[in-house]
Amino acid sequence: MTAYVAKLPDANGMVSYDEIENDTWSFLYSRQMNLIQQRACAEYLNGLDILGLNRFAVPQLPDVNKALRNATGWEVAAVPALIPFAEFFQLLADRKFPAATFIRTPNEIDYLQEPDIFHEIFGHCPLLTDPVFANFVHNYGKMGVKASPIQRRYLARVFWFTVEFGLIQTQQEQRVYGAGILSSPSETVYSLEDSKAKRVPFSLQRALRTPYRIDILQPQYFVIDSFEQLFESMNESIFDEIEQAIELGDFEPLFEVASQNGKVTTERESPKAPASKKQVFEQHDC
Repeated sequence: MTAYVAKLPDANGMVSYDEIENDTWSFLYSRQMNLIQQRACAEYLNGLDILGLNRFAVPQLPDVNKALRNATGWEVAAVPALIPFAEFFQLLADRKFPAATFIRTPNEIDYLQEPDIFHEIFGHCPLLTDPVFANFVHNYGKMGVKASPIQRRYLARVFWFTVEFGLIQTQQEQRVYGAGILSSPSETVYSLEDSKAKRVPFSLQRALRTPYRIDILQPQYFVIDSFEQLFESMNESIFDEIEQAIELGDFEPLFEVASQNGKVTTERESPKAPASKKQVFEQHDC
């Protein structure tokens, strides 16, 4: 279980953050802004402008929601830290993006496995102002509501390789759109510039069959041509794709597989599920 506890909003949806928490947000915001200007895709940067995030203090959800609703009808829903798969998909199907209201402590400033409010607001929310991307995430949620527990595991891979760790090919060069990259200083640079990282054209079937590990720099990134490509991939046909992926089997992992007591420890069981370093692969309870 997470060591963090979400802060409860008041009756107006406002959360009280202390000086250390606001300073943490300010540090993270400034550090990432210095890194992403020439690396993030234009849609994300435009979304940052639309949101007008406070750079000196943790943004309040009512302010973020006002901008999101005006742009695409989305909003952020405060949740008590980690949530189960079913609730996660239902929120997305209702155009609500879940966000725990805690922020990492200074001693975990560079990395934590639980998604905190910096990751959720700075990483995810800007692209939710883009209509095509927002509709893709909405459809993803609707498919997840219909999916079986096993199918949800494969849907989690799509989320991981797109919403969290996706790259996009622009007319000039490859840029970042994944929130897991854009909220990480090391991955922001590594994903685009390190020769050890593989960058391959996005294939839904390949993504469905590719295992991932949550606690390392990703060995492979999928590159989409456009957000329309993502949107067109997320419909009822995804279930046929998942069945094909199950029949064909997974690709060999591109990372060292850690194990304990014979259990492989790699993937989360859901995009917002607990992410301990002992996470068990192919655990389908959702």
